[in-house]
Amino acid sequence: MTGSHTPQNGPLGRRGLLVGTAATALTLSTVSFANAAPGEDNGKGGRTDQPDLTKTVHGTLPTGSPDFVYLPVEVPRGVREIAVSYTYEKAPVPAGTQGNALDIGIFDERGTELGGRGFRGWSGGARAGFFIRADEATPGYVAGPVRAGTWNIALGPYTVAPEGLPYEVTITLRFGEPGTTPTPGYPPERANGRGRAWYRGDCHLHSVHSDGKRTPAEIATAARAAGLDFINSSEHNTHAAHSAWQGLWGDDLLILTGEEITTRNGHVIALATDPGTFVDWRYRARDNRFGHYAKAVRRAGGLVVPAHPHATCIGCHWKFGFGEADAVEVWNGPYTPEDEIALAEWDNSLVAAVRASKPWVPAMGNSDAHREPDKVGLPQTVVLAEELSRDAIVAGIRSGHSYIAESSAVSLSFGASGGRGGHAGIGERLRADADSPVTVRLEVTGAPGCTVHFVTDQGTLFTTALPESGSGTVEWRTTPAYAAYVRAEVRHPATVPGLPGAPAALTNPVFLGGVGTVRP
Repeated sequence: MTGSHTPQNGPLGRRGLLVGTAATALTLSTVSFANAAPGEDNGKGGRTDQPDLTKTVHGTLPTGSPDFVYLPVEVPRGVREIAVSYTYEKAPVPAGTQGNALDIGIFDERGTELGGRGFRGWSGGARAGFFIRADEATPGYVAGPVRAGTWNIALGPYTVAPEGLPYEVTITLRFGEPGTTPTPGYPPERANGRGRAWYRGDCHLHSVHSDGKRTPAEIATAARAAGLDFINSSEHNTHAAHSAWQGLWGDDLLILTGEEITTRNGHVIALATDPGTFVDWRYRARDNRFGHYAKAVRRAGGLVVPAHPHATCIGCHWKFGFGEADAVEVWNGPYTPEDEIALAEWDNSLVAAVRASKPWVPAMGNSDAHREPDKVGLPQTVVLAEELSRDAIVAGIRSGHSYIAESSAVSLSFGASGGRGGHAGIGERLRADADSPVTVRLEVTGAPGCTVHFVTDQGTLFTTALPESGSGTVEWRTTPAYAAYVRAEVRHPATVPGLPGAPAALTNPVFLGGVGTVRP
């Protein structure tokens, strides 16, 4: 059986209700399969002789559409599988004008309530269709029973051309025995590791479970080749990949679970949340909801890390502020001017934290790798942790006991000593009188042709070239009165005159004279 909803009542294709909530949305008319012949009940929750049912819906979304448009679907009893496909017009537009882009996902009969339990998957604009049944689902979607009730296909008009966004959605219901939902297998929270040590990780990665092209197995292989000790699963707006890493972890690789919460006002990594945790993304900065979901990430044991805060793609620029951030991504993939701006803004936040004697936000670097030739582990965050475990890695990142390196070939140690024989390392505080001499020391390996820069609250106060080998030790003397904190940058030669070269490594700061507060 096939059917079609013809356009009715204007450009949306049917009557709808505009809901002015945090998740501003439009709900379209319900697609009903109620008139279908029921078939015979086989006594196992399925139908023995029911043919597939298909209906197609057409409509046009105008410029200025809400962020989310919900298409309700009445699902009868006995459905084994729901399959959805969609298309939309991508008409050419003049240079500088946004064309059409339409995302898609689905919520089950438990509803679309913000933060509710109804979420069953999201693929954004990465797929033309998906299916869900009890025993399996398209990557990015959550397998489980297709229960009777009102499901909602979620359409996200990311951008809409001036002429509008014509779309077509096809829903197919397949009947039969429902199958059994497998028990998810989640990664363990601890690997053997090396005890207290520096561990390398990449916490921003994408697989086929969102808009990436690599499988989890390919990511795990690439992580090991890059010399990483831990990674974080961070798909866009879905937790479906949390159970996709079976057999890929090991004594040498800790796999953390999280999500890239991809809102219309910026992206944020939920890092190392409890497996199976889904964090909603359907709000903007103006809705005053982000603090609620930041707390939800922390309740699930994770960290809140704004990603690529100065990226220029639509919806990528971070607009929620950094008051809820546990760390911030200042280096995302191959180094670009966007990263240079993020680094400068982060350094400004350190100055503000010193001035106000408030907590500071540590910096991270991640690859955001999606597909070849994106390099997993370019860059990587190197964390001092008591062991290779979820709790220890989270604690190390939160405290700022970390630095960022372009690859596993680059290693460093950085610290300050002075006062009454005291010493402080990365992310720590050296207690010394304002005029006490302090020696800052950096040891570097694996950075040939690079230059060392010591950056303070006054700016860059010391620069020197490393030996040709790329390995060396650099010392600089200062006082807490002259420098409230010191951090190190190891940079390649500049490729554009007047601009800084891309970094080989960046460190979090060492605070001097007891000024500055280490995050608890």
